[in-house]
Amino acid sequence: IFSIVVFGSIVNECYVNKDSQNPELLCIFNDNESACSYGIAVGIIAFFGCIFFFVVDLQFQQISSVKDRKRAVLLDLGFSGFLSFLWFVAFCFLANQWQRTTMSKGALQGADAARAAIAFSFFSIIVWVALAVKALQRYRLGTDMSLFATDQFAADSNAAYPGYPTGSGIESTETYQSPPFTETSDANPKGYQVPAY
Repeated sequence: IFSIVVFGSIVNECYVNKDSQNPELLCIFNDNESACSYGIAVGIIAFFGCIFFFVVDLQFQQISSVKDRKRAVLLDLGFSGFLSFLWFVAFCFLANQWQRTTMSKGALQGADAARAAIAFSFFSIIVWVALAVKALQRYRLGTDMSLFATDQFAADSNAAYPGYPTGSGIESTETYQSPPFTETSDANPKGYQVPAY
């Protein structure tokens, strides 16, 4: 959602005319096209990355290979760390260019969108760092427990499969009971009458 806010606000309102005579649209961030392009690019990369890792998280239990599960968690960790860095650069770059922007009529029109892009770039840093920390915890948990193993196998590779409970091998006749379903020779048990039709 934060990435949508960043690239959406830049695309929609951060390209303005400096004056009414010049129809050319310029980036509101100190007329620096690189600032707008960078904010849009990082926002789109983050958006599609979120969709990809959302699908990976939904399908994680169906991944049967231990190596593939480990790769998915490591890819999540690396991508989250990389995006944290990209959002930090985006925040610094956009804030620096906004600070250098001279306020004109066009700049005042898109000022709220520019501030929103800067603010949500900062919030994105926090979110992606948190996602990187969660991925690191998930990776460490997987090395300690069975995150990378399937539910069908035992945690210890030398452990035997559980079998049937074993007894002493001697059957006792003291606890013998009659079978649960027995036929009785009495055609009309006591208290039951055959209905007449």
